[in-house]
Amino acid sequence: MSIDDQVTPQAPALSLYSEIERADWARMAGGLAQPLSETEVVQIRGLGDRLSLDEVEQVYLPLSRLLSLYASSTKALGAHTSAFLGEEDTTTPFVVGVAGSVAVGKSTIARLLRELMSRWPGTPRVELVTTDGFLYPNAELERRGLMDRKGFPESYDRRALVSFLTEVKSGADEVRAPFYSHMRYDIVPDAHVTVRRPDVVIVEGLNVLQPPPAPNDVAVSDLFDFSIYVDADPGDIEQWFVNRFLALRQAAFSNPNSFFNRFAQIPDEEAVPRALGYWRDINLPNLVENVLPTRHRASLVLKKAADHAVSSVLLRKL
Repeated sequence: MSIDDQVTPQAPALSLYSEIERADWARMAGGLAQPLSETEVVQIRGLGDRLSLDEVEQVYLPLSRLLSLYASSTKALGAHTSAFLGEEDTTTPFVVGVAGSVAVGKSTIARLLRELMSRWPGTPRVELVTTDGFLYPNAELERRGLMDRKGFPESYDRRALVSFLTEVKSGADEVRAPFYSHMRYDIVPDAHVTVRRPDVVIVEGLNVLQPPPAPNDVAVSDLFDFSIYVDADPGDIEQWFVNRFLALRQAAFSNPNSFFNRFAQIPDEEAVPRALGYWRDINLPNLVENVLPTRHRASLVLKKAADHAVSSVLLRKL
């Protein structure tokens, strides 16, 4: 049985979308100027990603334009609603969620969309917040026996994340999110990411499309205006995860202050089984149980091929 067979929402979900092949999607970029240089793309690209200028122009430039249109339309609707109610226009930030597996490239996509959307006239101020900042600190995860389930829904302070987004959507002048250090593999005390009434907030994370845990609870996704799921075959993601783990030994892991410094010098014959163990024991179960079943909740799905390039786009029908 395949993973898709195990996800019951998959069959009806596809009927909710229009699937657009990459070549057709790329034509929607006709006439749009490429705003990024090769150097900027390299700086945005995550370890293991193969993001190119062509991919930016053919896939993400049209996507950023679509998001800009949605944001502008939402802002206009807010203004019309305020006028209807006889109130002052208090349009709040447009919130975009980006979900998907570990190693699928969602962080790169979120960074790229931040850069592209900030170039559109209607959305010059774009902020990016990752849900890593809402993980419980390692000490709390240890106390709860959850260190081996870091990244699973129960390892996040969901209430704090919902509270943060509620303040953002309520138009607060300044909202702070905790800061997570991938070097320390932990929350940094007294460090924050500050959001000050931007035009757009992009929220990136594994579980941002999760339904509410109880009928009367608010889901994180309830506070999104648009959501994106980055999809790929789990077998491909496994290979990307292993490749990234190997590359990190010469990058972040080599820093003596890194939580994972102990892996910096291990040989390939030991590193590959170690990476596969992390994938198959932690990340794949989380993908199957928690992340993949939320795919049908997204406004748009980016389907990636084995080479990490987007092959088609699924856009939810209005």
